[in-house]
Amino acid sequence: MDTISLIVPCFNEEESIALFYAEIEKIAPRLENARVEYIFVDDGSRDGTLNILRELAARAENVHYLSFSRNFGKEAGMLAGLRKSSGDYVAVMDVDLQDPPSLLPEMLCTLREGEYDCAAARRTTRTGEPPIRSAFAKLFYKLINRISQTEIVDGARDFRLMTRRMTDAILEMGEYNRFSKGIFGWVGFRTKWFSYENIDRAAGATKWSFWKLFAYSIDGITAFSTLPLSIAAVAGLLFCALAFLMVVFVFFRALIWGDPVGGWPSLVCIILFVGGVQLFCTGIIGQYLAKTYLEVKRRPPYIIREEK
Repeated sequence: MDTISLIVPCFNEEESIALFYAEIEKIAPRLENARVEYIFVDDGSRDGTLNILRELAARAENVHYLSFSRNFGKEAGMLAGLRKSSGDYVAVMDVDLQDPPSLLPEMLCTLREGEYDCAAARRTTRTGEPPIRSAFAKLFYKLINRISQTEIVDGARDFRLMTRRMTDAILEMGEYNRFSKGIFGWVGFRTKWFSYENIDRAAGATKWSFWKLFAYSIDGITAFSTLPLSIAAVAGLLFCALAFLMVVFVFFRALIWGDPVGGWPSLVCIILFVGGVQLFCTGIIGQYLAKTYLEVKRRPPYIIREEK
């Protein structure tokens, strides 16, 4: 009998855990010749999440959990779950039931056929999301697919079922700054996509604010594309060329018409504009330097306080 290691990151999700567990147990009989191994990852929750996981693990032998010493983020939670997993197949799901468990049986059948190593889910709609978040999400996917060689499917979720060989390939990528949607695409392997319409949370509130998602998108861009650095270099060359042309213009203007004193407002505007571009380019370089700085320190991506 095959084992499916089900990785479930949790952060302040005391209202959702019981609902999620009950829903998966309903689906479990449809997973032919397969048993489910739950791996809940408590990402430093401040509510009763850990207590609920302790009680659940005490009742069910196939339930395991990891509890971090503080909040390290969802990426760290997924990595910890992947490292602990031992199943023939490995799934990643959100505990809020926005990832429909009903897709799991079909995903498992797809992988057993042997043609694919990953069955992944993507949303076709963003109903219920704030319009500005949906607009920026679409813009992000268009942008990153233009500037990166790694394809990231629009609407892709972290929800997926993978073979053991794909899971092992992902674990070989030991970087500190992780962007899993990009990593899943970078390792390759054939992926079959399952589309579904957006589903509201079963309970609780989202932990992803607009600014957290914005910062996460910046992480994704800097992790899988160096084009922003090229943009900074090209901008520098363009402004050097523009400055040279302006010097020539000012020189011949002074020869023909003299050197009038006027033009200070426009000069100030130009200085401010060029200074803004310089700071923008410096900021791009700073983002890459910050990522490098975090990588070379070799700190662990998470610290486990308790596990079962």
